[in-house]
Formats: sequence, C-alpha cells, structure tokens
Amino acid sequence: MELSLLRRKYPRFIYKGYSFALSKGNLAISFDFAVPASPADGPPDISFHPRVLIKNVPQKDIKRVGEKTLRNLVFHLGLMEIPSYWKATCSPEIIVEAGYLNARQISWWKDLIMQGMGEYFYKNKIDFTKSNFLSIISLAKSRSGKLNLVKESLTKLSLREKVLVPVGGGKDAAVTLELLKQAKIPLHPFMLNPKKEQLAIARISKTGDSLVVERSMDPKLFELNRKGYLNGHTPFSAYLAFLAVLEAVLFDYKYVALSNERSSNEGNVKYLGKIVNHQYSKSFEFEKKFREYSRLYLSKDVEYFSFLRPLYELQIAKLFSRYPQYFHAFLSCNEANKTKSGKKKPTGKWCGKCAKCLFVFLALSPFAGEKATINIFKKDLLRDKTLKPLLGDLTGKRKFKPFVSVGTIKESK
Repeated sequence: MELSLLRRKYPRFIYKGYSFALSKGNLAISFDFAVPASPADGPPDISFHPRVLIKNVPQKDIKRVGEKTLRNLVFHLGLMEIPSYWKATCSPEIIVEAGYLNARQISWWKDLIMQGMGEYFYKNKIDFTKSNFLSIISLAKSRSGKLNLVKESLTKLSLREKVLVPVGGGKDAAVTLELLKQAKIPLHPFMLNPKKEQLAIARISKTGDSLVVERSMDPKLFELNRKGYLNGHTPFSAYLAFLAVLEAVLFDYKYVALSNERSSNEGNVKYLGKIVNHQYSKSFEFEKKFREYSRLYLSKDVEYFSFLRPLYELQIAKLFSRYPQYFHAFLSCNEANKTKSGKKKPTGKWCGKCAKCLFVFLALSPFAGEKATINIFKKDLLRDKTLKPLLGDLTGKRKFKPFVSVGTIKESK
C-alpha cells in the first residue's frame, strides 16, 4: 500500500497498556496497541495484542524482584514490541500511554528506530530523514514530576554470579557455551520460541536446563501483510536484549552473555546519506547504548555484553570447527524458518541458495575441511555457478552487502 496513504489514514500508533499474571507456573504477559484511523478516512481501526509466556517462573522469584521492578521491565518489553507492529502503517506519531518516558529515553528510542529499521526504510523507499517523520510522545505523568523518576526507583538486587546465554541456531552460541564452560561459572542457555536446532545446541552443550520464552505475534499483523500493508526487518537483537535483562532479573542471573561478533559492525549500503546496517542491534554501537540505558532504566545489577565481541566471523568459524559434535545440529540459514507472513511452512534445513548459506560455507570450509562442510550442506556450494552473483555481493563487487548476518567483505575475500 502507498506510504502517504497509510500515514494519513493512521497518524497515531498508541501503546495503551500491558498486563501480566502468574498462571500455572508461567508468567503470562500481554500488550495492548491501538492504531486508530483518522476521522476523515474512517474505519477500520487496528488493534494488536501480542503475548509473551515466560516458562516455569517460581512465585518466590516474583516476590524477590517485586512488583515495581517487574512492571518496569514488562513496560519496556512492550516498548520493544512496537517496531514489529508500527512498521505496518509507519504512523507519524507513537503515543506511549502505558508508562512514563523522559526526554532522554524518548531520544534513545527514536535513535533505535531510525538506525535499527534502516533496512525497512531502504526496501520500502521511505524517506526517514525528514524532520517531521516521527514523533514519540509520552502521555503518562510521573508522580513526582522528576525526569529521572525511573532511574531513582530502580530496586537494588544482589544477583547471583550466573551467566545467561541466549541461544540461536547458529555456530556462535555453541562457541560461547563451550568456551564459558571452561570458566566453571554456572551458566544456562536461554531460548526464545526454540526450534529444533536451538534445542539440539543446548542439549549437546550439556549446560543444564534451558530458560524458555514463547513470544506470540498477533495474527492480525500477518493478515495486514497479506493485504499489502508495509513489512520489513526490525531490530530483533534489540528485542532479545530487553527480554534477556527481564529474564536475568527474574531468574537471578548477573550476566547476560551474547554471541555477537565484531563483523556485525559493518553496514550494508548507504541510503539517503545514512549507512544501513542489517545487524545494527548486534553491533558494538548498540551494545554500548543498551548497556547505558539498562543501567539507568532497567537494572543496575545486570551485566549485558557480547562474549565474542573481539572476534570476527572467520575466527569464530575456526573455533567452531573444533566442536564437530555440533555440525549436524546447527542451522543459521534465514530461509529455513521463513513463513512469508504465514503463507508457507518453514523448511527447517539449509537452502544452499542464499547469501547466508554461501558465507557459512566459505567461512567454515578452510577449518572444518571440504568433506565435513559439504556434508553439512549436502552439496559443494562453491561449484554452484548460480551462486556467483551472491559471491560477488559478499566480496564487494557491488556497493551492496546482502541483508543477512554475514562477515565483512574483507573476510569473504
């Protein structure tokens, strides 16, 4: 649908509220978003109600954390849900009624949307550089009128010396788990909507029971996508950051150890004078900004960092090659889990045709060996002539790096 029409018809995206309750041992969270149509354009209004289920939460942990702290963390998780739904209409205003944001926080969230959704702007040909493109307005009042009310009200918690390791399906988390095991510090995998490859990596690592969260997207979003409303990439790793801090506080973990690497700092393409980075929320720039925000407004006690930050993808591939027990289990092909807005079932296997598959093949084969790498992908990708254009993209023959999580152009070369 046409951008100007959507922005005129849906001028406001409203974060109305959230709720949570302990039910059958799980913490059930729901959010309430409204996108009212302008009176001039008439119905239909749009509403979204995404849900999150945090599994196996003891009542004693709810009591230990306290309602005030938990409310603040859930409120922020709702803020992080906004980009996934706001993108359908690209409304000029985001109204926050669910809680209070000061001017510094509003600036932080606007910066995250501008940088974290660069690929969305690029693919939808949206000029996000205009001064009136987006306003974020907080309607909730602070009781004391102080701008740093949230910062002053953070509860001091003495979290235990344990490490929470978010696990995707790729090689990076496996390397983090194996290396941290050597430190003899208690650690546990953390998984969001776990797929078979995530479960397999956690099982092979032998690092104990996993913490599991189920996130349910509102089906209405996929209906709108099929009708032609806007769609595109959102900063998923930023969502994972807010969720991981909530998990750490709730389950008494001092450390959240991500597996984001140095290669993610490189952007993909220049658009309207700005560098678009598909991996922005995995970058060191975001990591630093989030650590500061977390200490001010989420928890003074949680240490959020990427354990693999000093390493490039090639160095991680070399380390991963030492752990062949994961070769049959890991899967980081983007096509493997795509549903096309609910129109198709995910394949759950390497496609052997995308830039992600090609890069992983390139990075792993020098260290794991040609035979083992071919066995992972069930074919030799370097002998597939149809992949030559993708190889050109990865090695910088065009001024465009594919919008997937791959290494730098120099690494591919």
